[in-house]
Amino acid sequence: MLDINFIRENAKKIKKAIKDKGIDLDLNKLLAIDKKRRGIIGTVDADRAKQHKISDQTRTATKLADKKKFIAKAKQLKTKIDNTEVEFNKVKLAYDSLMVKVPTVPSLDSPVGKDERSNKVVYIKGKIPKFKFKPKNHIELGDSLNIIDLERGVKIGGYRSYYIKNEGALILMGLMMHALNKLVKKGFQPMIPPTLVKGFALFGSGYFKGLDYNPEIDEIYQVASPDKELSGTVSKEKKFLVGTAEPSLLAYYSNEVLKEKDLPIKICGFSQCYRSEIGSYGKDTKGIYRVHEFMKVEQVILSKASIAETDKLQKEMINISEELHKELGLPYRKLQICTGDMGAGKYRMFDLESWMPGLNRWGETG
Repeated sequence: MLDINFIRENAKKIKKAIKDKGIDLDLNKLLAIDKKRRGIIGTVDADRAKQHKISDQTRTATKLADKKKFIAKAKQLKTKIDNTEVEFNKVKLAYDSLMVKVPTVPSLDSPVGKDERSNKVVYIKGKIPKFKFKPKNHIELGDSLNIIDLERGVKIGGYRSYYIKNEGALILMGLMMHALNKLVKKGFQPMIPPTLVKGFALFGSGYFKGLDYNPEIDEIYQVASPDKELSGTVSKEKKFLVGTAEPSLLAYYSNEVLKEKDLPIKICGFSQCYRSEIGSYGKDTKGIYRVHEFMKVEQVILSKASIAETDKLQKEMINISEELHKELGLPYRKLQICTGDMGAGKYRMFDLESWMPGLNRWGETG
């Protein structure tokens, strides 16, 4: 979340970001609740100071009547503080619920638009192939080469499930290892992170739209079975399956203070990824382009808070992804994502899309 001081000082910029990203948020309401929150904190602090003073007076009083008077005041003050704290908890919940919606102000060069139709093509690399015949799509190729089995995948795993087998399995694992090896050579530390994580890792990396997990809008799977603590007691903490290695990698140094001299820290992670795809009903219903489970290699860099530094590092990561596309001989295009399509927490975002002859369109591959 953004710092509330930054929000107060840059309300005009934040309001524009809210509009440009299409977020349902009344910033004036948030600022009003923040003012009320700070007022309550001030009242509680002042009452606690009085409480300490009365406690001292009670302790030093020599007359019984004075002691009783101070004790009575202390009880009244405690009741007032307790009631104020109940009010504060309600105000804080309202405050936190709005704070999580406040967007990062996007970069000045990010295209302004409502959805993917406003994404900007930066450039196209490679030539789109021309065929004298109708090219097979990946479903037809997978079936004819006996490397993809959709029918049995659905039988075992349900809708959007599949088997990759024979040479297909070797190609898939070879591609993952090729990407990992490339990143290691570029100075990234390889990791195989947990894919079953606590909620804070997803909340902190922006994968929950609100304060808590909402199965109606968050494309994340929650694990229903309870876990056990080291003591053997049933854990009350919720666990989730990650949709990418990113949350696990970002949370690796959570609650730790990093030294600036050790930055940037470059990490790459291979993981199985799980997505409910609840927001893609009716899209790409056939094949394995939009599925519930897949493998991916992720790049993450932790850097100091410098726009110039992070711009440079983002370009470095994009260049690595482009290298992979070039090595595979894939015609691809680079898209700069518009404000309405990039998500609340994003500052600047790019996608790489490859030309898919069997689908006769571009599709995201990086």
